[in-house]
Amino acid sequence: MPNPFTEEHEAFRRTVRAFVDKEMAPYGLEWDRAGIFPRELFKKCAELGFLGINHDPRFGGSGLDYWYVTAFCEELSYSKNAGVNMALLVQSQMATPIINEIGTDEQKKEFLEPALKGEKIAALGVSEPGCGSDVASIKTTARRDGDDYVINGSKMWITNGTRADFITLAVRTGEAGYGGISLVTFPTDVKGFGVSKKLDKVGNLSSDTAVLYFEDCRIPARYVLGEENEGFYHIMTNFQGERLVGAITAVAGMERMMEDAIQYGNEREAFGRPLMKFQVWRHKFVEHLTAIEAAKRLTYHAVDLFDRKENPVKEISMAKLFAGDLAQRVAYDAQQFYGGMGYVEETPVARMWRDVRLITIGGGTSEVMKEIISKLYGF
Repeated sequence: MPNPFTEEHEAFRRTVRAFVDKEMAPYGLEWDRAGIFPRELFKKCAELGFLGINHDPRFGGSGLDYWYVTAFCEELSYSKNAGVNMALLVQSQMATPIINEIGTDEQKKEFLEPALKGEKIAALGVSEPGCGSDVASIKTTARRDGDDYVINGSKMWITNGTRADFITLAVRTGEAGYGGISLVTFPTDVKGFGVSKKLDKVGNLSSDTAVLYFEDCRIPARYVLGEENEGFYHIMTNFQGERLVGAITAVAGMERMMEDAIQYGNEREAFGRPLMKFQVWRHKFVEHLTAIEAAKRLTYHAVDLFDRKENPVKEISMAKLFAGDLAQRVAYDAQQFYGGMGYVEETPVARMWRDVRLITIGGGTSEVMKEIISKLYGF
């Protein structure tokens, strides 16, 4: 594959890196310990165009190709803080793309534009206490009442959930199964909405993840995205971008772990020589570097197809599966390499080790990826 990044892409990459180095990386540990990061970061990212990279220019986006998104994801990895990265990517690449694709101009003006400006925080509300990857089983209902919908139910695992200004929300408007699901834009200032609690997670500590409840919440019918009862197809389409972002960030995170470990191994001595002079580690790292390169090429292939508006469900599923599972092994060995220093929070690899665990769970588990791929191969 030829280099997909032009000089314009690289200039954008340098802008992102400079921002990450100044505004994010120095605060990674502090924000993890606080369990949140400043709301102002959304606004700062928006001012540099990071939240609307591939969105409609009429509503504050830049209308750029997906290689710019790829560069953005890769440079975010230098923050060494997966929680902040995830929150920003939910805002820009998970909760808003479907509004950009199928929303009315009115919906884009009310929800998309302020999100891309960093004025409103967005969340994606699909998973529930009783279902995650099994989207067709969601139970949160939206009952039509005149010109409104009345919403009842709950959502769980919602990133940005404690302070979201609106939610791209999956609701049941029809029969059981995938055929009765719709998507709506849901402003969180509606009466009857609330945050049950903020979840205490193993990793991604700086991103707020919430359980939400809806009790007779009334929204206008004009907030439906696309057609009623066609939401399942839109969710599945939206998942492709989410999973691709997961693969890109997994690969970039592995690259950072290897870079840091190799630098540490050249500086740290044991038994009279640098750690990197021990063959067992040199060979282990070569194995990982080779596998990471394979994961990157597979992911870039999926990006290329996605950018050309093809339907790379198989390639994206493979990239997320392969990169996500590999990241678990890379993180384990990188942490082991540091010895005791790999077990303290001050060392980024300790935080990366715990954070990377999410990649094989969120956005569709590795097991779900295998089911998707097997069906595409007809078995």
